[in-house]
Amino acid sequence: MPSIALYNMNREIIGEVELNESVFAVEVKETLIHQALKIQLANRRAGTVKTKTRAEVSGGGKKPFKQKGTGNARQGCSRAPQYPGGGTVFGPQPKSYDLAINKKARKAALKSLVSLQLINDKITVIDQIQFPEISTKKFSMFLKKFDLARTLIITEEPAINLSLSSRNVPYVKLLKADGLNVFDILKYQNIIMTKGAVQLVEGALQ
Repeated sequence: MPSIALYNMNREIIGEVELNESVFAVEVKETLIHQALKIQLANRRAGTVKTKTRAEVSGGGKKPFKQKGTGNARQGCSRAPQYPGGGTVFGPQPKSYDLAINKKARKAALKSLVSLQLINDKITVIDQIQFPEISTKKFSMFLKKFDLARTLIITEEPAINLSLSSRNVPYVKLLKADGLNVFDILKYQNIIMTKGAVQLVEGALQ
């Protein structure tokens, strides 16, 4: 069974945490990771882009000029696509980009990804992360002790002081354990997890 050092907020090793090998020591399946990421990004698209067709633009109920005798090509409506203010031909219309992935495949992708991060020494486990007051400076000093950049912090239940202290720090994101997802793990280079968050993640992915 794999294990990882347990730190306190001063980067002092205070113990060891045993990790569930069915979550943190599985075979890395890059195909599943790619599939889960593609689906997550597709489902974030709003699909609300819209242009008006000639039937939807206002005006144009009358022929712009008579049918014959002008020497011009016949025209039936001043809101045809070739006129200024006319409708758009084959313009984008609202659509859904939603894709689906079954629960088992999604869990397998997450397990592959956290296993890969563990292999690459990108996961740090801390006993607890608590701040007695709201202070961006103290939060930045805390991160500096661990010498981490682009960090995803996963907690069991983010405290208000931690949330407010971290929100103005660039390249840092605070996430609840039940919101773990492929995109955020790939976006941020390092992961800080509390001991309680590790247990929640293991329970959710088993």
